[in-house]
Amino acid sequence: MNLKNHVCNLKSNQIEEIINMSKTGNKSVPPMVKDDPYLEPYLDQIKRRISLVKSRLNQICKENESLENFASGHEYFGLHHDENEWIFREWAPNATRLFLVGNFSNWHDDEKFELHRIHDHGIWELRLPLETLHHLDLYRLSIHWIGGNGQRIPAYARRAVQDEHTKIFNAQVWHPPKKFTWMNATFKRLDKPPIIYEAHIGMALDDGKVATYTDFKNHILPRIVDCGYNTIQLMAIQEHPYYASFGYHVSNFFAASSRFGTPEELKELIDAAHGHGIAVIMDLIHSHVVRNEVEGLSFFDGTDHLYFHTGTRGYHDAWDSRCFDYNKSEVIHFLLSNCRYWLDEFHFDGFRFDGITSMVYTHHGLGKAFTTYDDYFDGSVDSDALAYLTLANKLIHTIRPDALTIAEDMSGMPGLGSAIVKGGIGFDYRLGMGIPDYWIKTIKHVKDEDWNLGELWHELTNRRHNEKTISYAESHDQALVGDQTLIFRLIGEDMYHHMHRDSDRITVDRGVALHKMIRLITLAIGGEGYLNFMGNEFGHPEWIDFPREGNNWSFHHARRQWRLRDDPDLIYSHLAEFDKEIIKIATACDLLDAEDQGQLICHKSSDKLICFKRAQLIFIFNFNPSQSFNHLPIYANSGTYKLLLDSDAKVFNGHGRLDTDQLYHTQECENSSDTSKHFFSVYIPTRTAIILCHEA
Repeated sequence: MNLKNHVCNLKSNQIEEIINMSKTGNKSVPPMVKDDPYLEPYLDQIKRRISLVKSRLNQICKENESLENFASGHEYFGLHHDENEWIFREWAPNATRLFLVGNFSNWHDDEKFELHRIHDHGIWELRLPLETLHHLDLYRLSIHWIGGNGQRIPAYARRAVQDEHTKIFNAQVWHPPKKFTWMNATFKRLDKPPIIYEAHIGMALDDGKVATYTDFKNHILPRIVDCGYNTIQLMAIQEHPYYASFGYHVSNFFAASSRFGTPEELKELIDAAHGHGIAVIMDLIHSHVVRNEVEGLSFFDGTDHLYFHTGTRGYHDAWDSRCFDYNKSEVIHFLLSNCRYWLDEFHFDGFRFDGITSMVYTHHGLGKAFTTYDDYFDGSVDSDALAYLTLANKLIHTIRPDALTIAEDMSGMPGLGSAIVKGGIGFDYRLGMGIPDYWIKTIKHVKDEDWNLGELWHELTNRRHNEKTISYAESHDQALVGDQTLIFRLIGEDMYHHMHRDSDRITVDRGVALHKMIRLITLAIGGEGYLNFMGNEFGHPEWIDFPREGNNWSFHHARRQWRLRDDPDLIYSHLAEFDKEIIKIATACDLLDAEDQGQLICHKSSDKLICFKRAQLIFIFNFNPSQSFNHLPIYANSGTYKLLLDSDAKVFNGHGRLDTDQLYHTQECENSSDTSKHFFSVYIPTRTAIILCHEA
């Protein structure tokens, strides 16, 4: 799509910069392949993908001067207000007539509001006097095509609202008299490993209602600040007609969900987070779109293939949604513009790209076990989707060099987290999705005494070491209806009756101890970043279930019970303090530094003991359900070591079996002339984890 005549902010050096970003001649080997020799048999496929990206960038730059300008569709399409008039544009090549309809036209087709085709490619335009439309007016498009017609919410609508009584969605004119003023407009995300607080605005309060952006800013943001997280990941921001979809069935890609408040209130939340030095990223859904026709993009101009693949490939039956055709220039234009819009308009600091596995494989990853490298390079791979993701990463990091991008991919595709200049797709991080699955499998199917710590170490460290990973013990996925939270799996029904701090219930004692240990070891060795879902830091007891017909539209499980966390007589408050402490240590000690991925000191599967070093800290875990160990030798550099954290401390609802001021002095190994052979002895109680630091 040629936008050369209606874009701005050209950068003359962009063409050369973009074209050279992944230089890979026919005889050269991309650094990504050099880093992983197992990729060598697939060099031709990798080069073809890189060539495809370069070809599309060349074409984009040839027609639009730069990638940034190409990604400015939101400034051209949709409804815009300038000094003299309203201008509205839409892309609908199959349409024969288009009308803007709304309360200003009594919702009827009126020739005064008829759009005119201004481009053979199917672009339509309408210009109206300023007095014609007003802030808060409701509108839609009435689209006619050969053999039919229908009303649609415009593709680039920046606000969509639902009528409380009819439940009908309409686009809304949004032009408030006062423009939002950013107080922290120059905020830049710190170049630090992301410690992410994953959150959903609507279910953030204890009350049985849909919370707002303002509620979150006033009541939840202070908690996040206190916890020490440096990044907030907001879910369900893009407008979605069905609340219970958790925001994953997007209808209006450029509209912040109105059920949580106004665009200005979302900006206030982000601005406030920036004021505390916290970055805010959003879940970006570019893997599919809701099937709705009036609210969404399906059959927008009477065809099934405007934004999507035609026929069966255009449908994701398992998700009941539509699948984008990433080979179409107009689709790439739409999606890249969407990336830029959220960065420019709302000052988001990056994105977690959802559902990448579904995007990059024609089988969507359904029922597929990825067991060999062949699975990443066979005929099921959608090269167009990979090319789009590469362009998206390039765009995002060009506009905001400090921006954070995270890939949610369950397949483990090589290169997603590799830099574009290395021949990769360009994401900064990938989610370690196998870790929570491992914890569920272990807790559900393996008795404590049978836990295999060698397998545990493998699962926590089994990642592509040239691609950074976000580790997590559980996210929202593990708590959705039909599943259970980590702590509920550990404790069960006793969570409802025996979570008082004086409880002597063995199930609670076990579950609380393991909950702390699981989260700590996942943070400590599982990746180069960390994620926690809202409320799980204090062991939120219940699963997530949004109001729907099947639960009689109840909000009971679509909330976070902060009263549990705030009651000092309940164990939840102790779990919250433990989470706060481990985040503090991870931050202060640069625990997640990508250059230091940890070193195993020892593991004794028969005793359920594991010890490792990372960031100059020594971690010792005793998962044994019944045995404590005295005089356990730990080999380390000579010196004195201090107890930095004890999961068994009473402040964390433990038994307090260790002296908080304990110091450990090394001694030289007998019969050794090697001065580096030193050790110290520790007492490590059952189901306890400790962190030791070297005293200067």
